[in-house]
Amino acid sequence: MGSTPGATQPISAAPTASQPDEGSSSCCNKSQDCCKVVGGGWKTPLDAMNSGTREQLLYIPAVMNKGLAGSDKKDYLATVDVDPNSPTFSQVVHRLMMPVEGDELHHMGWNACSSCFKKEGVSTHKYLVAPGVISGNIYFIDVKTDPRAPAFHKTITGAELAEKAGVGFPHTAHCAPDEIIMSFMSGSPSEGYPAEGNGYVSFNPQTLEINGRWERGDKKQSFGYDFWYQPRHNVMVSSEWGEPMCFAKGFNPADVEAGKYGEKLYVWDFKEHKIIQELPLGRGAIPLEVRFLHDPSRAEGFTCSALSSEIVRFFKKDGGEWATEVVGAVEPVAVEGWALPNMPGLITDFVISLDDRFLYLACWLHGDVRQYDITDTSNPKLVGQFFVGGSMKKGGPVRRTDNGPQPEALVVKGVEIQGGAQMVQLSLDGKRLYVSTSLFSSWDQQFYPAMMEKGAQLLQFDVNTEKGGLTLNENFLVDFGQEPYGPALCHEMRIPGGDCTSDIW
Repeated sequence: MGSTPGATQPISAAPTASQPDEGSSSCCNKSQDCCKVVGGGWKTPLDAMNSGTREQLLYIPAVMNKGLAGSDKKDYLATVDVDPNSPTFSQVVHRLMMPVEGDELHHMGWNACSSCFKKEGVSTHKYLVAPGVISGNIYFIDVKTDPRAPAFHKTITGAELAEKAGVGFPHTAHCAPDEIIMSFMSGSPSEGYPAEGNGYVSFNPQTLEINGRWERGDKKQSFGYDFWYQPRHNVMVSSEWGEPMCFAKGFNPADVEAGKYGEKLYVWDFKEHKIIQELPLGRGAIPLEVRFLHDPSRAEGFTCSALSSEIVRFFKKDGGEWATEVVGAVEPVAVEGWALPNMPGLITDFVISLDDRFLYLACWLHGDVRQYDITDTSNPKLVGQFFVGGSMKKGGPVRRTDNGPQPEALVVKGVEIQGGAQMVQLSLDGKRLYVSTSLFSSWDQQFYPAMMEKGAQLLQFDVNTEKGGLTLNENFLVDFGQEPYGPALCHEMRIPGGDCTSDIW
């Protein structure tokens, strides 16, 4: 269900760093016709929202890896048909196998986005930048030549990154006007992936070669994870997950008490590449994703702390310093039959609509996806909610002890959904929300062991953009439990041409 095995392409080796495809803008120089290419994307967020075409495809990693233990099966990039008028709607129509086992594909970025709008010689959204967290390999995947059949363009190995930049555990990639910036959560494998080796690497957007370490100065993050920049305010804000050799093995609450998980945001001078301020969020907060508002004139944004399950607004004060305020929270639930007496929501991802009106977040342990009206950014209002599964659904081992309700198991097209709401992506027009259910293979194994045998799922919701509200599209389901190579885990989504968590203005 939800797949087209016949569409699987033969496995081929990924090109090496010395094998760019001919005629692409990545090898552009003044003597080549490709310099006549003018950057795509959108001039403003509202242009993207009001003028963008409806998405027809979606890219999502299918993870076969099993944490540090690895796997004898390769991860792959799945191309999903999301065009309701297509005969292959809600099906995987192509699978691009990675060249080696053990990648743990996770998050993806672009070679160039709307930050390069109208820039000469730039082909925006041509290459997905897909790092393997465990392997350290970076794959540049051409999705523009044939969007339904992505192909490898270039690979930078984890060994090369370790040698040239001393990094491992890659995570977030963001395209800037003159470079690609990627965060790394550790130092090199030869040193045991130390957390203090975390940082950023700059890549040349034309050649896709390593420029070198991006950050400067003596101040360092304790741990690495996500970031977002806003050039109009000369700022970047970054977050931190934790000690790589802790989270890669699963979650141990004792590691929180030992200070091995993140608890800060970091504010950077974007031009100088230096940390100028630290914003503490509390012991064991674990701030994950960082999103500025899309309107580039506004110096504010949000993070969501996973373990404390708080919605945190960060903003620039009149005096020029940055500050935070907790503007919402998902309260823990008293339970029995679980690892702790109180179960946090565990907010693992969120997305903001391009008009900056709604924020959608995922609570992986409680299992629900939520929609907030953030017209007043200091006072988000819950206007939509839907449980897609979670650890306290009826029929499971967990029972609420506060007499609160427990959701029924969600079944779509005959398939019981595994896990809880984990990653979210929103269509440009804000009318469709996509939700996947896998977090990270070692955490999936720990908290939702049945997912390892039954696979993760991808769902779609119709969004009420007037008053708020989420309605499950019961005609859409991609069941990665029925994939031809065995059950797979699915994580972050990317939409061809840019989306609500990739493009920066």
